[in-house]
Amino acid sequence: MLHAMQPVRTVRALAILPVACIAIALSTGCGGESAQSTPVAVRDIHSVDKGSFDMLLPVSGELAAQQQVEVRNKLETRAIVTEIVPEGTQVARGDVLVRLAQEEIIDRIKDARDKVNTAQSSAVAAQQSLAIKEGERSSELAKADVTVRIAELALQGWLEGEVVNKRQQLELANETAAINLARLKDRFVESDKLVKQGFIAKDEFERDRIAMIEAEAKVKQAALDLEVYEKYQFFQDEAKKRSDLDQARAERSRVEEKFDAELVKSRADVASAEFQLQSAKERLVNLETQLSNTTLVAPIDGLVVYATSIDSSNGGRGGGDAQPPQVGTELRPNELVMILPDVSRMIANLKVSEALSGRIRQGQRVTVYSDAMPNTAIAGEVTGVSVLAATGGWRDPNRREYTVKVALDTKPELGLKPAMRCKAEILLGRVEGVVNIPVQAVFRQGPVAYVYVEATGGFAQRQVSLGQASETQIEVVSGVTPGERVLLREPKPFEVVSKLDPAVFELAAAAPPNFSGAGAGAAEGAPAGEARPRRGRPDGAGAGGPPAGRGRPAGAGEAAPAGTPTAAKDAPTAQPATAAPAPAEAAPAAAVSAPN
Repeated sequence: MLHAMQPVRTVRALAILPVACIAIALSTGCGGESAQSTPVAVRDIHSVDKGSFDMLLPVSGELAAQQQVEVRNKLETRAIVTEIVPEGTQVARGDVLVRLAQEEIIDRIKDARDKVNTAQSSAVAAQQSLAIKEGERSSELAKADVTVRIAELALQGWLEGEVVNKRQQLELANETAAINLARLKDRFVESDKLVKQGFIAKDEFERDRIAMIEAEAKVKQAALDLEVYEKYQFFQDEAKKRSDLDQARAERSRVEEKFDAELVKSRADVASAEFQLQSAKERLVNLETQLSNTTLVAPIDGLVVYATSIDSSNGGRGGGDAQPPQVGTELRPNELVMILPDVSRMIANLKVSEALSGRIRQGQRVTVYSDAMPNTAIAGEVTGVSVLAATGGWRDPNRREYTVKVALDTKPELGLKPAMRCKAEILLGRVEGVVNIPVQAVFRQGPVAYVYVEATGGFAQRQVSLGQASETQIEVVSGVTPGERVLLREPKPFEVVSKLDPAVFELAAAAPPNFSGAGAGAAEGAPAGEARPRRGRPDGAGAGGPPAGRGRPAGAGEAAPAGTPTAAKDAPTAQPATAAPAPAEAAPAAAVSAPN
């Protein structure tokens, strides 16, 4: 909860009313302008003391539901409203919101079911045809594989059997002929000896010679047969066997390619039939979903708000002049019918100027006042700040504001609704144990901040150095001390007994922009026009605040600039009351700042 402001300063001022009146009466004397002046009101004087105060940032915005759901027409065709819940009804999750006409969709569902049955029959036929083609392919490929295997075995048998046997036969014949030739040669030599010795006849000798010649011919024939086989017959037989194998393999490839092509067509037919079946089923499911979408139910608990009650820029059906949906209204596809904000969990979207957005932190406490219930304080907590700033549009293009989201601790009986305007105070921090005065007591001329301190015969202008500030209170770092009394309004000329040396203002104006003067406020201020009285106090009264019926001083809400010399070190000797009157442009200063 926010700390309450301290109204004790006003009470303390009332206690010293007789002293103030006596002092003013003694200072004015009798006769002249001073004699005609009236005593300073107690409410216009504040006794400086040391204490604590809250730094509050007054802002405005509007309420919104933390969660809200859009209810749209989900039908793809004509949608005619046959039943709709009244606007403003509080509904629970699962309650029927809208009913739409169903007859047209029911007829289309019947047609879609017929198409599904037809597509299913086509898909079954295509699958059976594919199965037949796959069986034929397997059978023909098996036959081709057998032919290939036979050719492979024939080649292998020829290489490992016939070739070896043939070579052995030819080598045997060659060796036999050689041995027989050697034998017959030896016999011919013996026969030659015997015929010369006369032991055998000439005819027998000639037979031995003929036998030797025949053996020589057989040796040559055997060698020639072996050579012809190795050089020609072997390769001829091998080429024939391998050709048979290649032909068998090629035939298998032709069979496989033929059936693969037929299978591709059959599979394409199956895929097409299945796609048509799937499309028909999806269409049927879509129509059945459309049928279920003719009854729109509440997905969450919420308050029924028609789209026609929303500005057209937010998705309404034409703005405030559009007729609300009713029985017989035709809805467009995906048209927003209503929204269901969950009013049990509300947030406040507050607008904060760019100058102060950096001071907002998650978790800061906020007090919110709805315009509908301005005297009811609602506690809240900052949950986040928007990443980008929004402009003021064509009305104020230079304005930059950030949206601060505040989670509210609300109760259903408050009856809060989205889009309600509200005002709020963000607690930026608390300043503890410092010398502070009301912001009405501080005035500025350029970068110099000063107050009017009660002195003998009136009030003396005194330069001050400022620190942190709230909407109503501001810290005084130096320049005044507890117990002194300051004026809460701009004094009249005859009330001023001394003024600051004009050189103070000239020196401050000539100082560099980054000059760290003590006379400037140490905190950033809220933009002009943001400061306002605390909510729930319509008269504007508060600790050190302006009296009832009095307006805020000019320049309220401006930041205290840097670059002013300190009052303690650089303030010149006070001038007499006859010095030049206070410049017309001097104005009281007030600021709302965040902690350093």
